[in-house]
This record gives sequence, C-alpha cells and structure tokens, in this order.
Amino acid sequence: MATAPCLALGLLFGTAIAFPQLFQPVLDNTYAYLLSSSIYRSSTFETFWTVIVYAFAEGSYIYRFIHNPQLRLANLKNGAKGYKPIPKLQRPKNRVREGLTYIAPLLLMDLTMIKKFGGVSVRDMAISGNYDPNTLSIRGNFLAPTLHHFTLHSPLQTQRALPPLPPTSRQLVVQLAASILIYDTVFFFFHLALHKLPYVSRIHNIHHKHGEINPQVTNQLDIGERLGLVLLANFSLNIIKSHVMTRTLFVPMFVWLLVDIHSGMDHPWGYDKILPQGWAAGSKRHAAHHQYGQKYYEPFFNWWDDAYEWVTTPTTSRRSISE
Repeated sequence: MATAPCLALGLLFGTAIAFPQLFQPVLDNTYAYLLSSSIYRSSTFETFWTVIVYAFAEGSYIYRFIHNPQLRLANLKNGAKGYKPIPKLQRPKNRVREGLTYIAPLLLMDLTMIKKFGGVSVRDMAISGNYDPNTLSIRGNFLAPTLHHFTLHSPLQTQRALPPLPPTSRQLVVQLAASILIYDTVFFFFHLALHKLPYVSRIHNIHHKHGEINPQVTNQLDIGERLGLVLLANFSLNIIKSHVMTRTLFVPMFVWLLVDIHSGMDHPWGYDKILPQGWAAGSKRHAAHHQYGQKYYEPFFNWWDDAYEWVTTPTTSRRSISE
C-alpha cells in the first residue's frame, strides 16, 4: 500500500467531511460559475463531458502503455523472456463509428427525457420539461423516467433544471463514495449474470475478445452492455438523489477507475496501491478475470467477489484452506 497518498487522501476526505465550511467558499464560487454557463445547463452536457473525459483518460493510459513496457502485466508475466510486442491498437480516426454508437443512444435520452437532480423542485423540473408547473403529469420520483412534453414550441429537452444552491464538501464526499459503492454492487450482479446466463453471455463475449488486455478494451462493448453500464451508473447516482455537481465529479472518477482496471499495467500509484490492502481489485485482478472469466466479477473492490467465492466454495474445501 502506498502510505503517503493514502494518508493524504484520508486527510483530505476527512477534513471535507468534518470541516465543510473550509471548502464552502470554493464550492460557492465554482457552482456560481457553472450555473451561469449555458453549456453546463444543457441537457447534453453529461454525455459530452463523459466523452471528453474518457478520450483524455484512455489516451493518457495508451501513451503509458506504449512507452512503459516494464509496467505491462504481460511483460511482468513473461519475466526474463523479454518484452512482448505491443498489441495492435486502433487509431483514433478508425474509432469514429464506435464513438457515434456510444453517443447516439445517450443523446436520444438526453433530448427526450427530463433530468432529475437532488435539490431541484418538481416545479422546476416540470418547467424544464415543457410542462405546466401545476400539472400532475410529471413525477418527482428519481427512478421513474419522465418524457419531455413535446410541442412545436419545445420539440426537444434542451435544458436541465439545476439546484439553486451548491453542495457542501461533506455532501460531495459522501455521495461520491456511496454512488461508487452502489455501482460496484449492482454491477457485480449484472456482470455475474452476463457470464452465467447463456443468452446474455453472448453479448458480453465481445468484451473478452482480445489478446493482451489494454486500455482500449475498456470500451470494447456491445451496445446493450454499454447502455447497461450507463444506466447502472445513473441508478447509483439517482437512488441517493445526488447533487448535479456530484455527478460532474463522478464522471472522471468513474471513468478513471474503469480505464485503470483495463489498463493492462501495474502502476505503482494505482488505486489498489492507495487503498488499504485487500479492499481494491485493481488491474491485476481484472486482467485475471479477462484471461480466465471464471471469477473476479466485481469491478472496483473485492468484497462481493470474496463473499461469492466463500458461498460457492464447498465446505470441505474451505476447511482444508483454513487448515
């Protein structure tokens, strides 16, 4: 475990929770700027923000993958036999179709459904969706989708209603931690189903069709599975009524974790080195999942995988291991 980064992050998050007033001036000014931005108020902001963040994250990991052969898991496994050649990687110009396939269904949802965030009144949501603010047609339930009220005057959902007040640092830290933990849980069961159910496993096979695992494998997904990941991430945020600023920070954290576990590298500063030993899955464990496909279904942490292994391991085997 990397002690210094772990202590630094622990101190930062602990201070943010215990003394939110220290961070409030920065959050007030930042959110005031975001509120004044027409780009941030756009219904399509999160989709394009995710694409930008992903492009930067994958690009930076690909650069390190190419220029740091000593970090590649395949080379570490190869040992004294020398470095393996770099696997064939797709050039950006050849991935336009992949990008459009990812963006198109998300933009469709952005432009047809009302956005719901913690701290926003049902009245403001109704107005953003072109409803009469006094109508009962719109529901404030965060898990129930609500279509835009389509008219000639307002044919698409182009704006999102934002909360008038910024979050506290305590709110941000707690919501970010909770949403990542919730996603880690729901994706474990989703991922387990993708491997165990015969019909849906065909969808997931695309993600495992590669040689050496590398950062580009992160988005090597069937469109159905890709939408599943997005919907699970949204569920993880919506069920706790996350502030919109939490969602904005969730995107880079979430994308970084996804690319990191698919990086095919053993970074000395990987998140599995920063967190206490035994908590995080990391790139090694996920690479083993891609190689064998029989275990390690949890994306970021180990608890559900460990529990699943304990439940599915025969009692006699558990006894022999403990002895």
